[in-house]
Amino acid sequence: MLRLLAALVLLGTFTSHALAQDAQRSECLAMANAPPRAVPVSYRRVAAKADEVAITYAGHSTYYIDTPGGIRIATDYNGVYQTGRLPDIATMNRAHATHYTLFPDPRIPHVLHGWGENGQAAHYGMRIGDVYIRNVTTDIRRYWGEDSGGEMIKDGNSIFIFEVAGLCIGHLGHLHVKLDDSHFAAIGRLDIVMVPIDGTYTMSLDGISEITRRLRAAVVLPMHRFATPLDEFMRLIGQQFEIDRRGGERTLRISRDTLPGTPTVIILDGV
Repeated sequence: MLRLLAALVLLGTFTSHALAQDAQRSECLAMANAPPRAVPVSYRRVAAKADEVAITYAGHSTYYIDTPGGIRIATDYNGVYQTGRLPDIATMNRAHATHYTLFPDPRIPHVLHGWGENGQAAHYGMRIGDVYIRNVTTDIRRYWGEDSGGEMIKDGNSIFIFEVAGLCIGHLGHLHVKLDDSHFAAIGRLDIVMVPIDGTYTMSLDGISEITRRLRAAVVLPMHRFATPLDEFMRLIGQQFEIDRRGGERTLRISRDTLPGTPTVIILDGV
């Protein structure tokens, strides 16, 4: 009897651990790596209307993402570009002070630095409310006051990925380097990607256009634009992308069901 009880306890421990791992796994990586499945037409079911995510451009590299479950996320948050209520989650990158703040409002429950401490890479794989957040690190150049001519800072930038309502949403951060196969594998599938298109402070337009083409997200949201000609960006990413200018609209409301069938660059007001 004692052996049986011990076995049951051990089995329960393993099961709980497996469930915890399952709850934390990335659906976007799972979908990216899974083989395509054929679904007979006669067996398709009519799906319920998917929940919408609201994505609002606040300025520079800051987008606010409002999830169906009421979680609010701010990307590359520095405390300056604000709209509506405070975020529940603020992600940051260390490029310079327009991409982070070391003194965020203490009422923000979750502040996620895209850089690690003591030479270690930042690593996130966490569920907060209805959103799962993870990151993929990349190297970053040094800036003024920190030996700008020295070697790059390893893992100083994070590409943050937000998985919510069946959508995979990526923010490339202050990206300085071309992505290799290991980066693309770690990112997985993206439905929506926020891309810096300044062409100088981050990457060249040629470099960022190549990454955008390879990611081939259904929706591309430019950021960190400055005076970059949109026509030049569109020419470089190729004719397979369409452009949708949303004059007067700073918020995109989108769901899994309403993703465009052709990869589309959506220009929100202010970009």
